Amino acid sequence: MTGEDGGTGGSVLRALRVIEAVAAAGDGVTAKAIARRLGCPLPTAYRALGTLVEEGYLVRLHAVRGYGLGYRVAELHRSLTAQVRPSTAVRAVLADLHSGVGAAAYLAVLRDVDVVVADIDRCADHPGPLDLRVGEPAPAHATALGKAVLAGLAPATLADVLGRRGLDPLTPRTVADRRALDRELLRVRTAGAAVEVEEFHRGVAGIAVAVRGPGGAPAGAIGVSVTRAEFGARRWELEHAVREAADRASRAGTAIAT
Repeated sequence: MTGEDGGTGGSVLRALRVIEAVAAAGDGVTAKAIARRLGCPLPTAYRALGTLVEEGYLVRLHAVRGYGLGYRVAELHRSLTAQVRPSTAVRAVLADLHSGVGAAAYLAVLRDVDVVVADIDRCADHPGPLDLRVGEPAPAHATALGKAVLAGLAPATLADVLGRRGLDPLTPRTVADRRALDRELLRVRTAGAAVEVEEFHRGVAGIAVAVRGPGGAPAGAIGVSVTRAEFGARRWELEHAVREAADRASRAGTAIAT
């Protein structure tokens, strides 16, 4: 932890690293294991662990003689999801889209320079990709939701968003080249809908349409996710439903925000 040991800033970084280490290791990780993982003296690890337990970010699990994540972490996550959660009107749009076409329905918004999943309406029969979670960034270049948002951004903002997350190739079909992505976003602007087929997950496809805020400014995107085979058979039905849903959400005005 060289460079993180001095002063208040070092203590804060150390505490964050300890929380991350406990999260990675799971319940029951010991102070010795944390010290080894972080490369810090055992007394230093004990001090950080003690403070984090006192503040509720970690718990001391006596049954397994180690540490685990505390419930303040869950409180923080609930606060984050509440901040990005859309209004009742927009959640109703997603629910209607899900039930109407039998597909997991999603809303994404731009939060600073991240395309963040703001809401999901799905069920056991239509689960969609389970690693798209409310309150977490989506790989914008590899999802229909993300591309629908990216296509509406000004060039400087687009560069910031792509610079934050990069263009990692998640599958062999992911558009991982900036020039190719720019061409793809031009197609999205022209067509008014974004499509991805096995760019995020093998066997999965999606379609999304931008949601407009007051004055027509981009506010987010609504989309659905299905299997590749189902997408091939139902492409135009799905696109029609998603366009209608995005139009409803756009007409709700400021309803993207809670």
